[in-house]
Amino acid sequence: MRTNAQFCCSFRNALTLCPSPKGRGETKQGGFTLIEALAAIALTAIAGSALLYGTTASIQNTDDTMRRTIAYGMAQQLMDEAAGCRYMDLGGSPYGTTLGPSASEKATGNRSLFDDSGDFNGYRCQPPTDFYGVALGMDDGQGGKRNANFQASSTFLQNWQQQVDVYYVSDTNLTAALAAGQTSDYRVIEVRIMYNDPQSGPMQMAKLRRVVTYVAPLSVN
Repeated sequence: MRTNAQFCCSFRNALTLCPSPKGRGETKQGGFTLIEALAAIALTAIAGSALLYGTTASIQNTDDTMRRTIAYGMAQQLMDEAAGCRYMDLGGSPYGTTLGPSASEKATGNRSLFDDSGDFNGYRCQPPTDFYGVALGMDDGQGGKRNANFQASSTFLQNWQQQVDVYYVSDTNLTAALAAGQTSDYRVIEVRIMYNDPQSGPMQMAKLRRVVTYVAPLSVN
């Protein structure tokens, strides 16, 4: 039979082995508080926004580079076409003050009758077309359309425009355009490819400028 002293001793030992409620309350628990969780979410959102902005900017730059590459190709093609023509109409004067297509050349709605570089003056076409008036991206280079499987989307170039101006420049300063009615030995063919953005308006995607001159036929005695 246990004495009171033995019972008290056993009771004290049991209390020592079992942690008190106070001891359990002081034990540190792992995890985040609500404020810490909200702060982490906010930082993640900021970092994600920065990453998304960088990705969007990269995509836009890539798209702009592609558009400009296409535009320069279109400009070069049109420049070669204009510069490859005669300087003036057969039997005409190299100092004609009126540059542009005749009524019959213009009536076709395309460039198929343009036979001298002056005919290209004031040319504007949207969407861009080839020599025969067939939309670029669909043309086969012979006045018809390519196979449907190899055609560009009909809407891809609908906001693009070809522009050509031909004008006289000073004999002593080839960068200075002469006023209307003045002539010289030199003309400039200027080709521009424009993109008419529905939101921001016209943007110049490519520009080429070439100076040409008339060389009289050599006379053989």
